[in-house]
Amino acid sequence: MLSLKENTVNKILIVEDDSTLLDALRYNFSKEGYAVVTADDGIQALEVARAEKPDAIVLDVMLPGIDGFDVCRILRKEMLVPILMLTAKVDEVDRVVGLELGADDYLTKPFGLRELMARVRALLRRVEMLKSNELSHDESVPSSFRVADLEIDLARHRVSRGESIIELSHREFELLAFLVRNRGQVFSRDVLLERVWGYDYAGDTRTVDVHVRWLRQKIEDDPAFPRHLLTVRGSGYKFEA
Repeated sequence: MLSLKENTVNKILIVEDDSTLLDALRYNFSKEGYAVVTADDGIQALEVARAEKPDAIVLDVMLPGIDGFDVCRILRKEMLVPILMLTAKVDEVDRVVGLELGADDYLTKPFGLRELMARVRALLRRVEMLKSNELSHDESVPSSFRVADLEIDLARHRVSRGESIIELSHREFELLAFLVRNRGQVFSRDVLLERVWGYDYAGDTRTVDVHVRWLRQKIEDDPAFPRHLLTVRGSGYKFEA
């Protein structure tokens, strides 16, 4: 199997209005073997994403036209491409807003190029795992099953309620799939970061809380009183059928 560095099929959309940084990121991602497309404002970002169908998007928050939050919100309704947001602000609210809008990861400026590249590689690896159905290889766990009126199809990367498809980001689906495959077991936030986000993910445990909260809003009848995605005080989270 080709490594991500060798596989020029992976197309990255970089959205950044700082021309110097944009040029640097374009050069370095191209040097690593990625096909790179770019945009320097929010409207152009939407146009390029729709036309080019990138494998991952590096998206700055502060953009002319429409900002990165709106771009993320719009694209998340249209496609499941993994999105990593860049923010110049250290305010936790910005990071949480980005995650709640559907971003899969975030990085605060200034950042190290090696860390950014590692984050993007991690996003692409997780997508490839989903495509190859590595999340459903354990034959002791059915690839598709129902919980009340909720159907979770691990093999097809799909969650639905009745005739309605519930749109999840890649990271949301991975988190749900991991907990479903290990239902009844309690996992700490640190373990979930390690197992779902990957060893090279340098986030904090509040990231897990944000994704759990958003999953509850999508899959629970009453997110305030969840029946399936449960908090075990002082320990972490578990999924109950």
